[in-house]
Amino acid sequence: TALFRSGGGSGIMEAANRGAREVGAKSIGLNITLPLEQEPNPYIDPELCLQFHYFAIRKMHFMMRARALVAFPGGYGTLDELFEALTLVQTRKVDRLPIVLFGEEYWRNVIDFEYLVKEGTIDPDDVKLFVYADKAADAWKYIKYFWQAESNGRNGK
Repeated sequence: TALFRSGGGSGIMEAANRGAREVGAKSIGLNITLPLEQEPNPYIDPELCLQFHYFAIRKMHFMMRARALVAFPGGYGTLDELFEALTLVQTRKVDRLPIVLFGEEYWRNVIDFEYLVKEGTIDPDDVKLFVYADKAADAWKYIKYFWQAESNGRNGK
């Protein structure tokens, strides 16, 4: 059976869990307990709603199970999770996985990766760890391409 994981909150996480429910897939939510925000959304299978107190433990569980990361525009939490994933992949602490930054204009305005390369703080190959997408179909096409290439031994580790 299909299984889908999200952060567990509202917005894009709720949309992901709702989509999973609509196609009959199991839907896990890795929710973080925060003082003023984020309650688990109603589309998470109740027995698969996991509550985390610490961001680090939650991120570890995401990365242990992730087959892809699609980062949508967000704030500190999104940036934290994105940079953690990029760092783990860059340093080969986890196997490479497809990383998609959804909303190219947003991401190019928030993070100037080319400037980081110019300053020598990241390697030019580090900008190859992710792609941009503006349409869901393009993100999905890249994820499928990545795993097809991986199964043919073309992605490297």
